[in-house]
This record gives sequence, C-alpha cells and structure tokens, in this order.
Amino acid sequence: MTVSPAMEPTAAAAPVATPAAMPAAMPAPAAAPLREAVRRHYLMCRPEHFAVTYAINPWMDPAAGASAELAVAQWESLREAYAALGHQVSLIDPIEGLPDMVFAANGALVVGGRVYGARFTHAERAAEGPAYADWLRGNGFPDVLEPAFTNEGEGDFLTLDHVILAGTGFRTEISAHQEAQEFLGRPVVTLRLVDPRFYHLDTALFPLGGDNVAYYPGAFSPGSRAVLERLFPHAVIADEADAAVLGLNAVCDGRNVVINAEAAGLIKLLDEHGYEPVPVDLSELRKAGGGPKCCTLELRA
Repeated sequence: MTVSPAMEPTAAAAPVATPAAMPAAMPAPAAAPLREAVRRHYLMCRPEHFAVTYAINPWMDPAAGASAELAVAQWESLREAYAALGHQVSLIDPIEGLPDMVFAANGALVVGGRVYGARFTHAERAAEGPAYADWLRGNGFPDVLEPAFTNEGEGDFLTLDHVILAGTGFRTEISAHQEAQEFLGRPVVTLRLVDPRFYHLDTALFPLGGDNVAYYPGAFSPGSRAVLERLFPHAVIADEADAAVLGLNAVCDGRNVVINAEAAGLIKLLDEHGYEPVPVDLSELRKAGGGPKCCTLELRA
C-alpha cells in the first residue's frame, strides 16, 4: 500500500501504514564506497521559448527579466555534461507559448517502460502533459496512463531501487501517489512538503544511486522527516544555504552528481561521501524555479 504518514484514511483512500508496517531502511552503503556510474537515458527540451511571464512559484518574478539566449547556453552546458559522462540524451521539440517546457522532469514518470503521465496544477503548464505523453508514445513508450489526478511527473516522483518517493503539499495530490503505485507496481512513500520554496520534491531531495538520498530536512513535515530518517539513516543532509540555491535539484548516476555550482557546501559533502560532483551553472533557469533535475526526465526502459 502507499505509505502516507500525513494522510488520514478515508473510504476512498488506502489506509495509513502503521510504524510496524513501514518499509525497512534502505540497505546502507559502506563507508567511503567505490561508486559506480550507471549509463542513463534522459529526455530534455531546449529552452528556445524560455521566459518568466507569470508567477506560479516563489522563484518566479516577471519583473526581474529572463534571457532565453542565456538559458539556452546554460542548458547546452548541462546537455554536454551528460554527454561527457556517457549518458544518452533525447530531445523533445519545444513548443512556442510553453516557456516552462524546458523542465522536462515535470512531463511524466517513466518506470519499467511504463509512463505515468502528468496533469499540471496550473493552467499555464497544462498543455505540457499531453505534449510529453505524445512524444513518449511515439518514441518507444506506448504504455502511457493518462492520470485521473493532478501530478507533475518526476517533479514529485523520485525513483530508487525498491521504492518511489512521492511529494505532496503544493502540486501533486496524494491520490496520484496511489494511482501511480497501482499502475507501476512499485511501492510509493508519501512525503509532505511544507516550505513553498520547495514546491516539488525534486527541489528538496534527490536519489544517490538506488539506495540512498540527499535532502534538506526543513522542507518536510515532522512526520515525513521521521520517515526519511528511518528509511535513509545514512542520507546526505543538506543545509538551508545549499537548498536555497536549488542544490538538491541534482541528478546522480550512482557516482557522478550533476549539481548547481553555487551549492558549495553540498558539493564538498558529496565529495566526502565518495561521489563525483559535476557543477553546472543554471542560474538563468533558476529564475523560474528550475535546476539540473528539473531539466531532466529519466527514461527507464
């Protein structure tokens, strides 16, 4: 069943798991392990139409201005970083009038070749869900579920080896967690976000390979922090300064961590834990609340 520490059971919802029913902690990595990278397949969208013309999260200020030219240059450096690490990158064509389409992670959740589609909270982004679903159907992922509930793809669903962590509180309904679990056949653990700066789970937490995570505790409710402490006793804990530059909106292939360059403390911490940080500058895209992970949808065949 979906583990939902912040939800009261109702006739239409799965019952809340008791502490005894909670999943056991993820297997703890050995101290200073030799990390191995796993080649990944990513979907990205070039930000040709990037702009900040509306405000749907605390990072967005239309009056501050944003440059599509600079956003494209920074995005290209991200794509080049993935290529240098040996990852496959596919591209979806950008659509004029969808300035946030660059944030590919929000477009779907792809696990085991199955696609759980996105249904956006805000009307400004609503057309992105069908656009990503159409691309996936046409590029080797025909098994697509059109969601009945609001969710924003990998913005609020992060996949590990044995569990999917799912965020709620701002963008994604808890019912979507249950819907995704039934469709994908993977256990889903609900985590409640409480700080509007971290409106998606991928702004406050990222997987380190398949059995551990890095996260900022202040983004989560007390119950969700307790769940994370139980599941990941050896997690990398970020401070507010690094979270505030979207340092946790990062992508890890098991060894290398592509991360916002301004998150200096977290970069040092990851290095001490045996990872290889790959700093990138996505400061222009951060004006819309995005970083490396927001730009990256993983295609798990």
